Amino acid sequence: MVARAKKGSERSAWVPLLSILLIASMIAGVSAFVVWAKHGKHLDKYILYASEQQVLAHRIAKYASEAASGKEASFARMQESRNRFSELLDALKNGQPSIGLPPSPDAIQPELHKVENAWLELRSHVDAILNNQDAILTVNEIITSIRDTLPDLLEVSTEVTNALVEGKATPNQIFYASRQLFLAQRINTALNDVLAGGSATALAVDQLTQDVDELKTVVDALVNGSAVLGIEAVKSEDTKGRLLEATAILGDIDESLGMILSMISNVLPALEAVGEAGMSEMAQEALAEGQVLPDMDVPSQLALSSDKVAEEVRKLIELYGTDAGELKIGGIPINATLVTALGILSAVLLVLLGMVLVGQARKREEATAEQYQRNQEAIRRLLDEMGDLADGDLSVQATVTEDITGAIADSINYAIEAMREVVESINQTTEEVSGSAQDTQATIMHLADAAEHQREQISGASSTIDKMTVALQDMSNNATESAQVAENSVELAAKGGEAVRRTINGMDNIREQIQETSKRIKRLGESSQEIGNIVELIEDIADQTNILALNAAMQAAMAGEAGRGFAVVADEVQRLAERSANATKQIEALVQTIQADTNEAVSSMEASTTEVVGGAGLAEDAGSALQEIEKVSNEIAGIITKLADSAQQESAEARQLNDTMGVIQEITQQTTDGTANAAAEIGELAEKTNRLRQSVAGFVLPEKV
Repeated sequence: MVARAKKGSERSAWVPLLSILLIASMIAGVSAFVVWAKHGKHLDKYILYASEQQVLAHRIAKYASEAASGKEASFARMQESRNRFSELLDALKNGQPSIGLPPSPDAIQPELHKVENAWLELRSHVDAILNNQDAILTVNEIITSIRDTLPDLLEVSTEVTNALVEGKATPNQIFYASRQLFLAQRINTALNDVLAGGSATALAVDQLTQDVDELKTVVDALVNGSAVLGIEAVKSEDTKGRLLEATAILGDIDESLGMILSMISNVLPALEAVGEAGMSEMAQEALAEGQVLPDMDVPSQLALSSDKVAEEVRKLIELYGTDAGELKIGGIPINATLVTALGILSAVLLVLLGMVLVGQARKREEATAEQYQRNQEAIRRLLDEMGDLADGDLSVQATVTEDITGAIADSINYAIEAMREVVESINQTTEEVSGSAQDTQATIMHLADAAEHQREQISGASSTIDKMTVALQDMSNNATESAQVAENSVELAAKGGEAVRRTINGMDNIREQIQETSKRIKRLGESSQEIGNIVELIEDIADQTNILALNAAMQAAMAGEAGRGFAVVADEVQRLAERSANATKQIEALVQTIQADTNEAVSSMEASTTEVVGGAGLAEDAGSALQEIEKVSNEIAGIITKLADSAQQESAEARQLNDTMGVIQEITQQTTDGTANAAAEIGELAEKTNRLRQSVAGFVLPEKV
């Protein structure tokens, strides 16, 4: 009896221990699930903020470039983007108490520090532009005013050139007058690069100064003459008046240029950010070794800083998705694996507790049966007194006597008391186990529903990412095709520029040939005039010859028969003189016709020369326009190529994210299946516990006072 009681007490000691472990594991599992779910929301917020920072980095570079070129609205947008980026960075580093967002995990902080360093570099460029906003806008207004004045200068220069051509001015005068148009066009081109930043700004300002000075020199030489340039002063007062108008316009442009020069030192620090960053060290070494470097677009300092920030933020987003982004308590990562492990541990402890309780009940039942067999004879004597005990009434009490049945009765009373305790313990334990099993089953079912909902959300996200991947691929293909079209446009513009240059050279050759032909025709007119003089001389000689022939005929007639032969000769000479006179008149008529045609040809040649000069000017304008088209096409091709590269990169990242979502979906499905199996096993345990409670329900216990 004592040994059985000792073994029973050892077994019963496992019940509270397993119960405590079960409750502790369930509390830990639920707590870990709550903390894990909450941290998952925090990770989503971190990644959302970091993704917004990626977008802001590219927007800041775009707005900075627009602001540096004088676009006023971009300053406010750039400042707003800068402030938003700083707010997001502070939220990632120090948390956001207003929405309950804690600081990023300690493992993330080093990468955040890299993002902050890259941001400080980008922000220094942004602050430089914002601090010089007034100076940049003022310079842009001055450039706009100069550009508005240029059409008037072009109009005056065109009229002066046409007037000089029509007035048959010297070639030098026409050349320098037409050069005004070229210089005005080059001034307009240089204005576009004043706010470009870097070396482009310095070159543009230097080019503007040289062109304006040269233009002033040309206009002054046309007005007053210049021995250095070999130009005579124009004689037409109207033309000189138009040149004075050009002088006044140039004075305004020169004054505006002086204002730009006085302010450019304040604007240059801001423009350095959007200027070219220069060659890399590798490119400089290759150039020093004599290698030929390919043509390439040099990015600006601000663009490089923006790309660096975006790259660091991309690494930060990737780090959030790794183990470094997990929440750890006491060095233990709080994740789905831990939650699942705690759930399985709770189920195992629950099964062990049920097994211990069932084992205890079986052992006690065996002990009771053995005791019953040993005291069977004594029980028969006490059947009348203990009749209700057979019906399960444990409230009976055997009368203890001092005879042999007294000891049996005492044992029966002890057994009844023990059975009472067993039944009460079984009832209490089964109630506790049943309640714990129901709570655990409800928790596991809730986990299963949550896992199923998560699987559906992941499936929807995977579908969305698939569509996004297809859209990004289409955008990449379209951008590649657009880049090819832009490159074709560049080639066509280059061919058009070459054709225009050949046209200009051809027109120059035609003009020279026309001028040479005109000179020859003039000489032909002069020669025809000399022929006319000679014809007049021949006509006089023919008249005199005719007179001499008449005199000779008269002398021959007077000589009679002796002068007959001389008379024949005189007649022949007279006829020859008449024929010479007729031929001379015909030659005179032809010479007059030739002189008239020659004068008309000279006039036509001069008109052709004027048209050729005008056509050459138009061809030069067309060549300048084609050069601008070629430059813009090159820029468009570069932008579209960058867009295609970015689209390809985004498409690859989307495909990688889609693969990751597939793995997560598979893990979630496995977790759902495991949770469903655990719920089914706990349901079976609860059913067995109910059957055990029903098996002892037939015992009647005494009422407690």
